[in-house]
Amino acid sequence: MADPWQNTMDHAVAVARHAGEVVREALQDDRKKTVMTKSSLVDLVTQTDQKVEQLIIQLVKEKFPTHSFIGEESVAAGEACVLTDNPTWIIDPIDGTTNFIHAFPFVAVSIGFSVNKQMEFGVVYSCLEDKMYTARRGRGAFCNGELLQVSDQEDIRQSIIATEFGSSRDPEAVSKIFSSLRSILCIPVHGVRGAGTAAINMCLVASGCVEAYYEIGIHVWDVAAASLIVSEAGGVLMDVEGGQVDLMSRRIIAANSRTIGETIVKVIHAFSPPRDDAEPPNQ
Repeated sequence: MADPWQNTMDHAVAVARHAGEVVREALQDDRKKTVMTKSSLVDLVTQTDQKVEQLIIQLVKEKFPTHSFIGEESVAAGEACVLTDNPTWIIDPIDGTTNFIHAFPFVAVSIGFSVNKQMEFGVVYSCLEDKMYTARRGRGAFCNGELLQVSDQEDIRQSIIATEFGSSRDPEAVSKIFSSLRSILCIPVHGVRGAGTAAINMCLVASGCVEAYYEIGIHVWDVAAASLIVSEAGGVLMDVEGGQVDLMSRRIIAANSRTIGETIVKVIHAFSPPRDDAEPPNQ
């Protein structure tokens, strides 16, 4: 039976590659790095973020005019972040904007595709590495066409764990983030790493070189595509308190195994940022 979403996924890969070319070109031109802020002084956005998101939406609408969109910059501009049963593209035009601004070499275009609130495919293009990560539900995960498989390491003491500090500078949140980091380090683990982009961190889990990634404060567009890549590579997803992952909750653990994931749950200090699908306070 033909895959009903194969042509859609092929288009997503082509669009991600095109968007990545725009990002790489902008990296060479400081004039395209005009920096603005969103929720805080360290929650950054550039004209290139906005341009690339508009480009992706335009290229998709030309071929699939009835599809819906959740885009980082569109939501920042006031659009609702609501996931319906309609085919929906969940877009982060530049995952790793701070990296992009500083030319730190990990920047990704992330495109997830959901139908009936279920991820059907995910595409993460690591632009500077020229690595195209893809996954189709039930059909495996790949990087540049090579099959991905998570690590088989079951001992967290022999693991590398990835995380990020996020853009919140609320003292209580920062305190919990550092308490969690201390707890992870003192298990002890071999090391803690962070690429500066949730999508690439999760793809590193899928690739088998990192055993787990956890973060509180990320957004649905950061993790939607990569969540399927992890799952299709044999990994597990869970909430930071051990329950089922909710991509709108802004909390996630992506691990090579339930054993590693549950060990992280036991030691980190959970908190709940405002949900992505929460109504704005003035409504």
